[in-house]
Amino acid sequence: MDAAVIIAGAGPAGLMLAGELRLAGVDVIVLERLAERTGESRGLGFTARTMEVLDQRGLLPRFGDIETSALGHFGGIPLDFGLLKGAWKAAKTVPQGVTETRLEEWATDLGADIRRGHELLFLREVDDAVEVDVRGPEGLLTLRAAYLVGCDGGRSTVRKAAGFDFPGTEATLEMFLADVKGLDLEPCMIGEKLPGGMVMVAPLPGGITRIIAGEYGTSPRRRATPPAYEEVAAVWKRLTGGDITHGEPVWLSSFGDAARQASEYRRGRVLLAGDSAHIHLPAGGQGMNTSIQDSVNLGWKLAAVIDGWAGPGLVDSYHSERHPVGKRLLMNTRAQGLLLLSGPEMQPLREVLAELVGFEEVNRHLAGMVSGIEITYDVGTGTHPLLGRRMPHLELVGEHHKSSSTELLHSGRGVLLDLADNARLRERAAPWSARVDIVTAQTHAVSEDSALHGTSAVLIRPDGHVAWAAPGSSHDLPMALTRWFGTPRAGRAL
Repeated sequence: MDAAVIIAGAGPAGLMLAGELRLAGVDVIVLERLAERTGESRGLGFTARTMEVLDQRGLLPRFGDIETSALGHFGGIPLDFGLLKGAWKAAKTVPQGVTETRLEEWATDLGADIRRGHELLFLREVDDAVEVDVRGPEGLLTLRAAYLVGCDGGRSTVRKAAGFDFPGTEATLEMFLADVKGLDLEPCMIGEKLPGGMVMVAPLPGGITRIIAGEYGTSPRRRATPPAYEEVAAVWKRLTGGDITHGEPVWLSSFGDAARQASEYRRGRVLLAGDSAHIHLPAGGQGMNTSIQDSVNLGWKLAAVIDGWAGPGLVDSYHSERHPVGKRLLMNTRAQGLLLLSGPEMQPLREVLAELVGFEEVNRHLAGMVSGIEITYDVGTGTHPLLGRRMPHLELVGEHHKSSSTELLHSGRGVLLDLADNARLRERAAPWSARVDIVTAQTHAVSEDSALHGTSAVLIRPDGHVAWAAPGSSHDLPMALTRWFGTPRAGRAL
C-alpha cells in the first residue's frame, strides 16, 4: 500500500480529513490537480458549529483575530444568532483561501503527504484496496490504498468514476461574484432586494470588496471561462444604478442554484465528502462549513476501521448521519433561494416569514438550522437533552489544572467525562482507555436551564457529539462504548 487512505482534492474538506486521519496516526496521501493555490475564495467565514469544530482541534489560534457577529439571515430575512445559547458567534470575513492555507499547514505539521500537480484520472477496486491512476509532474503513476475519499468538488472525478448517482435539479439562474479593489460600497452582508434582482456587498481583508449580483429572469450559461468584469459591472449598473467600472477585479466567477446530492456517500472502499457529495446555492455560506463537518464525522470512523478496532458498520454510520444533513442543507438553501431570488410574487411570503422570525422560537430554529448547531445523530434512546447533539463548551477544574470539554477534544480521541468522581464508572470504562480519555473533573457553576444541569457523566465522540450521558441514556455505558469504540481489550473486567 502507498497509504491507508488517498484523498482526492486539497480543498477544505480534503485538508480537514487529512488532518483528522493524521491525528489518529493514519497514513494519508492528498492528490491535488492544481500545482499551487489560486487564492480564490468561494467560501467566506465559518458558521457557529464550524467555529466549535475548529476550536475542538485547537485550530482557531492559527487564524489570528477573527471578526465575529451574531447577525445573520435566512433568505435575506435577518436572524439573531445570539439566541443560540452557549454557541460561538459566526466568523464573517475569513476567505476560503486563508482557511485552506491554515488547514494545509495543520495537516502537513501532522505528517500528511500533500501532492500538488497530481490529477486523479481513474480508479478501480482490487481485492482489499483501491488503485488510482494519476497524472503527475513525472508522468503517469498508479497508487494503491485501503480507501479512497473524493473531496474533489462538485464535478468530482471520483464520484463519476466510482458510479455514484447524483440526482437533483439543474440550475435555473445565474449569479455573479466578484472580488474587487478600489470600490467604496456600503456593506450589505445579508443582501438587498431590488426591483430587478438582488445584490450583496461584503468587505474583505486587503481593501477588497466582494460583490454578488443576480438579475431576475436570467438563464444560466455554461461558461468555459469566468465572466468579464464589464459584464458584471453592467449587471450592477442595471440593478443599482451605480458605476463600478473603475474597480480593479481580483477574481470573477459565476454560479447557479443547481441542487444535487449523491444517493450514497459510500460505495465499497470509495467515499465522498464535501461538494463531491452535495452541491447547492451558496445561501448563508453553508457549503464549505458542511464540507468541513463531513470530514470531521468521517475521519475518526475511517481511522478506527483502518486501525482494526471497529467494524465496517462504523464507517456506514457516516452515510446514515451525514446524508440527512446534506438533504436538509439542500432543502434550506433552495428555500432561501426562493426568498432571495424570486420576484415580487414572493413578497407576501417574505413578509409573513419576517413576522414569524419575530418569535424567539422561530428565530432560534432557523438559526440552528443554518449554523449547524441543531444537528442531532441517532446514538440511542434516552431522555438526556444532549444525546446525539454537539457537546457545548464546558469549563472544567481537574485535580491539577483547569481545562474544558473543548480542550479535551484537541487530540481527536473520545472522551468520557466523569463529573461525579465515580470510581465504578471509571472502572467500567477502563477497557477502552486506549481509545477513550477518561477524565475526572468538576465544573464551574452550571445554570439550572443548561442541558448539562444534573449531568454526572458524558461520553463524547471525537467529532464532539454526545454518545451517552448519565442520567438519561437508555443504554448502559459499556454498550455505548462498544458501539462507538469497538470491542474492549481482552481480559479486562467490565
